[in-house]
Amino acid sequence: MLSAMEVGRLFDEETRKAIAGGLCVQCRAAKLLCGKPRCPILVRYDSMMRTQPLINGTELDGASPPGVFVGRFGYPKVFVGPLIPPVHGDTAILDRPEAWVGRSLDEIVGFREQLVRGMHRTHVLDVDGGGRVVDLTRELALSTAATDVEAGFARKPRGRLVLDEDVQPFGPSAPIERFDLGTYRVDPKLDRAYADTDLRAKPAVLDLYRNQVPVSKIQRAFSVGAFGLGKSRRFVPTRWSITAVDDTIGKDLRERVKTFPLIDEVRVYEAIGFDDRFLVVFLPRPWRYELIEAWYPNTLWNPLGREIVMFGDHEGFEGRTEYASIGGCYYAARLAVAEALDRERRQAAAVILRETHPGYLMPVGVWNVREHVREALRRPPRRFPAPKEALGHLATRLDIPIPRWLQTSEVLTHVLYQRALEDFGASP
Repeated sequence: MLSAMEVGRLFDEETRKAIAGGLCVQCRAAKLLCGKPRCPILVRYDSMMRTQPLINGTELDGASPPGVFVGRFGYPKVFVGPLIPPVHGDTAILDRPEAWVGRSLDEIVGFREQLVRGMHRTHVLDVDGGGRVVDLTRELALSTAATDVEAGFARKPRGRLVLDEDVQPFGPSAPIERFDLGTYRVDPKLDRAYADTDLRAKPAVLDLYRNQVPVSKIQRAFSVGAFGLGKSRRFVPTRWSITAVDDTIGKDLRERVKTFPLIDEVRVYEAIGFDDRFLVVFLPRPWRYELIEAWYPNTLWNPLGREIVMFGDHEGFEGRTEYASIGGCYYAARLAVAEALDRERRQAAAVILRETHPGYLMPVGVWNVREHVREALRRPPRRFPAPKEALGHLATRLDIPIPRWLQTSEVLTHVLYQRALEDFGASP
């Protein structure tokens, strides 16, 4: 695997300027702010991450984790289909991000490059009339365990690893012509939501979450149009479904959290994965939330930079009305924060400081942020009587000086430099 520095040498001058100016950190392939039809960074990684072909012809059989993928290019006509590895048995780990914390980047890539994507073009509204491939893809998305699949493709799947900032990587792809499922069992909770055509998508998502269905399973079912009023159901591109579910659950939890009493101390939580450091600060103030990311030179979105690029988004007590510029990571991390506070039945202002070092070489999906923030919040925190003491601890855990974080942070500066009502003996 090439280093980010070696990757940087491959870019044209225009792309070098965009990277050096921090544009790529703001965009992360989601908005194509550079004006190019495809992200130059991901194109370069795509060309270097080609894997050995996983099958020798156009036929494939294996146990899907289960996994499905709905593309976004060409919307409203998109590619829908299964993710199939050329192996049988219990393959659930290949598409279960909740179980990936503690795994190495190479292990995650190893899981995902096995998954061959079958592609069937359909209109997003053809949830019930898209044909056999569409119907079986939906059945697969609702399955409760690894399911045997036999598939025939129009051509041999191309051997490459597809990378995306929001979506987990996956391997080769090809148009799918034939698709059959072996014996499978539909998850009864997902099936009930699918069968209820009078239930809107939002309450369906929230009910499933409250019934302890993993977020990744809800996102998968959401993407294949399994929820919502009957005539309004549609396929949702996978990257959009991930953020939609994170946002829906996070907002609901946030509103509950806002009714709880404040914590009575400052806390700092920590988790590290893929050379990505997450420090989560809880402050005894009414709900506020902020995510700040710092990308070192020679990291994924800053491969040519000479300086650290810092970028952040925040919301106050009433939330925000515009989509976060950071993208899906903002909503994934907010879900984890609100989830932890709801579990404790307490309220706090929360700031996440993400310091990304050169070992973070490629995008693996926003699950990385959600699950590592979850992991941090499962661990015992360091506790402090006041914010300034917490900042002293943060200075020992972060390489970037605290003043630089404060220059970027809205929430920390608000807490440090504006006296709250409770400081005068009043309730918030």
